[in-house]
Amino acid sequence: QVQVVESGGDLVQAGGSLTLSCTLSGAAMAYYVMGWFRQAPGKERESVSCINWNGEKTDYADSVKGRFTISRNIAKNTLYLQMNSLTLEATAMYYCATEAGGGCRGPFGTWGQGTQVTVSS
Repeated sequence: QVQVVESGGDLVQAGGSLTLSCTLSGAAMAYYVMGWFRQAPGKERESVSCINWNGEKTDYADSVKGRFTISRNIAKNTLYLQMNSLTLEATAMYYCATEAGGGCRGPFGTWGQGTQVTVSS
């Protein structure tokens, strides 16, 4: 059974940095597209970043370009999201999602439970 578990969410001050992790089990990340999504209270879920199955292509939401970096460690089957210069608008539940093969347009069939990121002023 393919599963993903997020970690690393925390309370951080605006302007600070945080790194989220997502561990994939039941499958080899080398063959899976991996994405980060977030949902703020009262808002729809949005795509934050994605890395395609072979790691050759990454996508970012315009709102995070230049500040967030997605990466993966195939040996550890772990996905990361390095978030710098955090703003209040980054406050949200962050979800990791995955699907076999394919690209960042999805669909993503496996989702984690989420990790909370709260940015304070």
